[in-house]
Amino acid sequence: METPPLASEDVPFRPAPTVRTRRARRSRWWILFWVVLLLGGWFWLSSARRLQVPVKVVGYGVDSPAFVDTIGPLLGANFTGGNTIETLVNGDRFFPAMLKAIREAKHTITLETYIWAPGRISDEFIAALCERAGAGVKVHVLIDGMGTLKFRGADRARLTAAGVQILTYGREHWYQIKPNLSHRTHRKLLIIDGRIGFAGGMCIDDRWQGNADSPDCWRETQVRVEGPVVLQMQAVFAANWLQTTSSLLLGPEYFPKPERKGDSRAQCIKSGPGEGAEDIRMAYLCAIAAARKSIEIGNAYFVPDDLAIETLIQARNRGVRVRVVVPAINDSRFGRSVSRSRWGGLLAAGVEFYEYLPAMYHAKTMVVDDVLVTVGSANFDNRSFSINDEDALNILDPAVAKEHLKIFEDDVRHSRPITLEAFSARPWYIRLTDHVCGVFRSQF
Repeated sequence: METPPLASEDVPFRPAPTVRTRRARRSRWWILFWVVLLLGGWFWLSSARRLQVPVKVVGYGVDSPAFVDTIGPLLGANFTGGNTIETLVNGDRFFPAMLKAIREAKHTITLETYIWAPGRISDEFIAALCERAGAGVKVHVLIDGMGTLKFRGADRARLTAAGVQILTYGREHWYQIKPNLSHRTHRKLLIIDGRIGFAGGMCIDDRWQGNADSPDCWRETQVRVEGPVVLQMQAVFAANWLQTTSSLLLGPEYFPKPERKGDSRAQCIKSGPGEGAEDIRMAYLCAIAAARKSIEIGNAYFVPDDLAIETLIQARNRGVRVRVVVPAINDSRFGRSVSRSRWGGLLAAGVEFYEYLPAMYHAKTMVVDDVLVTVGSANFDNRSFSINDEDALNILDPAVAKEHLKIFEDDVRHSRPITLEAFSARPWYIRLTDHVCGVFRSQF
């Protein structure tokens, strides 16, 4: 028996796509194709790629004269002796020390920072800087446009009215636009009278308060420096000041006669698209390639490129113990996935990973062979190594390294280990997310 046809109201009406509709769909796909292609090209062009061949260090380690005599000239900042280094962990220690140094400034204050957000710490910095400017101290402040989106106009007006010269990096005037909007100054430097310097990863934000004892606090490492290397730190600031204002900072108020203050050898290096491109990346890779015993890395955003992964695996093959502390609490889920996408081969090679639990882990340090310490603003990722302006202090001193190793061991005790088995067993949707996010690793 023949089945009667369905009534017309029972069949949804779907008009056949018109030629115009088909063309619109094809146009959308072509637009998507070109967007992806252009983004891919941009990511490739902005990736760290100056150094592409593995670094070969044969016959000497990081504490040998050959390493010191090579790295200094290569990176444009020789190691200089006669420095004293004080390590300051978390805001309870470094904020009081920095504010004290500002309040005691006699001639000049130069400050460069990435994030500056309103709050108690901001108010204290503003009050101290305004007071010194009112007392005749020359105060120069560089901030980043992206990092200071929350910075209040009223606070900036207070600083300017007090005589503080505060500028947005790359834009002396509000109407100026930087050609590369992705390029930021991520440097965090404070130099007092050319004699006392502070470097590390902290910003002027209440999140850095406390002692990393809650998820709302950030775990951070700073160093306070006295000695000849402070002049190199001042030169790093002066370079970005020149780029912004087309004017130089000159004279003994900024660059006094160097005085020996201790026994540590140190160098301050900079990197950025317009100066010392990839110098900090090269410093990290050379130190890792020269390691003979141990490498301890603590970093908020650990996204090694292929060459860094190869260099770390070669260190493991030489019998070097490699440990990495990363955040368990992360301010960027996307960044966390990007980082995880790079762990597999390192875990398989025996690199030990630990996730810091008590607070957001924001330190940017490395200790090699119990003698070389690196601390500064740079993350172990492509953005810091190739896109942003960064600074790093390399210190050669077993006593300083011993202190940093104690700090690192304490971080490990407050972390959970990540094994290869646990990493491989993570759910498929997390593995997929990590893989997809990892495609964009050149921007992290």
